Amino acid sequence: MTRSAIRLTARLVAAAAITAAGAGAGVGTAPASADPADRPAVAHRQADRGHLVSATHLRTLSADEVRAWLATEDFDATSVRYGVDAYRLVYRTIDTRGRATTASGLLVLPRGAERRLRTVSYTHGTEIYKPDAPSTSSDVWGSGPAVTYGAAGFAAVAPDYLGLGTGPGFHPWKHVPSEVSAALDLLRAARQFAPRTGRVLNGDVLATGFSQGASSALGLARALQDGADPRFRLRAVAPISGAYDFEGAELRALLDGDVPPKVAAVYVSYLFTAWNRIYGGIYETPSDVFQEPYASRVEKLFDGTTPGPDVVANLPDTLNDLLTRRGFTLLRHPSGAFAEALRVDAEVCKTWTPRVPIRLYKISHDEQATTANTDHCASWLRRRGVDVPVVDVGDTVYGGSRHLGSNLAGTARIVRWFTALR
Repeated sequence: MTRSAIRLTARLVAAAAITAAGAGAGVGTAPASADPADRPAVAHRQADRGHLVSATHLRTLSADEVRAWLATEDFDATSVRYGVDAYRLVYRTIDTRGRATTASGLLVLPRGAERRLRTVSYTHGTEIYKPDAPSTSSDVWGSGPAVTYGAAGFAAVAPDYLGLGTGPGFHPWKHVPSEVSAALDLLRAARQFAPRTGRVLNGDVLATGFSQGASSALGLARALQDGADPRFRLRAVAPISGAYDFEGAELRALLDGDVPPKVAAVYVSYLFTAWNRIYGGIYETPSDVFQEPYASRVEKLFDGTTPGPDVVANLPDTLNDLLTRRGFTLLRHPSGAFAEALRVDAEVCKTWTPRVPIRLYKISHDEQATTANTDHCASWLRRRGVDVPVVDVGDTVYGGSRHLGSNLAGTARIVRWFTALR
């Protein structure tokens, strides 16, 4: 969301909207029409995944301008060494069913740095509204982490994911497989584009991400380690404040009131509608799990074209007012397609063994992605012999939210760690 909205895992706080930011502060520009019919999927072979469709120069900032720009949203600027050029890349990828489509993403390159660059992949937190993705955001929050890494001397990529930015269709929220394919294919597109600027991506990739994007970062790291593209080599992974154990930790927090009730209502609405579109079987009609009047409006609210304030205004303040008995039963006792979706979501911590340096970043008393998520993920990794430090980022608060503060504090720590790795 823009700052005029409640941002979910990226900016959602306990009540309604955060104060609006000044217009035109961000690197991105507004996207083209969000109607999927305006941008039909491009038919292509699997070998064309990651092929660059277009590149748009968004902005050039000097190092001093980067420092001032980041400071407007409280991003730490002490690692800034270079000015940056920011680009929106549109590229070929696949949807949740393996069909041809396109996606967009942000590429940030340092000015005056060495020619051969290591790449940081940053996967962002939850967004509902298409223009709030990194390559199209009009505020600093959406592209701030990528600019931070670019200004430190890395090539930085930040996928918008499917259905956000200029991508057609719906966004498949909390679907790690498509988040990974979008991130991997953006790496390929960036590799293709970089020589046009006189730069080369040297193949080394450091993966990080926040909230929803924390699981995405782990998923991308797993894919790279498993050889998804031999031109890229995973070097480290450092996710921030993820909801890694949605079934064992996050659902309990949502139901028990540990997550603010309004936030819980938005999360559950997004989860049910997105996963029903991806997997089917969550409900036959929205009224199976949502009470009226919300059942009649909820799918439209999460089609990517509804601004954040409107989403918040059109949902109730509590789960009790949102869900039917069946909806509550599904949350309390997951079964069928919902249980399968939860299993897929947790695989990034449960079923692979990192062979590169890894750190998990968290903040205590996280009011959105309950801290138990990180603790559970670390425990699963350690059972397989992985040395995984858990870094508590302290007490940074942003917009009244510790969760959002963890993105600022985590990014500041991770850019220093990544810079020190060789």
